[in-house]
Amino acid sequence: MVVFRLINDITTRYKIIRGVIAYAILWPIGCLLQQTIIEKKTFKDYDWGKCLRYSAYGALFNGPTLYCWIRVASNMWPRSDIRSSLAKAFTEQIVYDPFAITIFLYTMTIAEGHSKTEAREEVAEKFLPSYQIGFIYWPIVQTMNFAFVPKRNQVIVAGFFSVFWTTFLACVKALKREDIKEASVVELK
Repeated sequence: MVVFRLINDITTRYKIIRGVIAYAILWPIGCLLQQTIIEKKTFKDYDWGKCLRYSAYGALFNGPTLYCWIRVASNMWPRSDIRSSLAKAFTEQIVYDPFAITIFLYTMTIAEGHSKTEAREEVAEKFLPSYQIGFIYWPIVQTMNFAFVPKRNQVIVAGFFSVFWTTFLACVKALKREDIKEASVVELK
């Protein structure tokens, strides 16, 4: 009981910690979902190192940057009406998401032991398809989040929906580059 009270006190005083903890847990869940659904892995076959990389990325990048972004967006548009929420959501798509997707693809490729050149190639080939899907998904999620969720819980709500996004990104990350090219050709036909 004392431990939970201490955690509550710390996360109330230092709100950024809530996002860090949430994303340290939620991002590896997305990774596990991708491994389970797409790769058909079971508990004994999971790539736990990959899950750890996703946890570190969620805690060290996503939690802090989303916390900061939501604070900036709330200062830019302090109201919680639909118009302000749409402005926040679409600004996020233009300003934050390209940066976040690029950092994710590049960092995770480096964390897997690949070279900087391979990381740049991965970003070049996988960024646009990822960004296009995100441009559909996130404005809907974040408009509702900004309009109807109290500010103190917006990072957590975004985190919940990021499980689905993380699962998608883990799928994109797991695709071989030639699979991305084939998918792009099929879509154009």
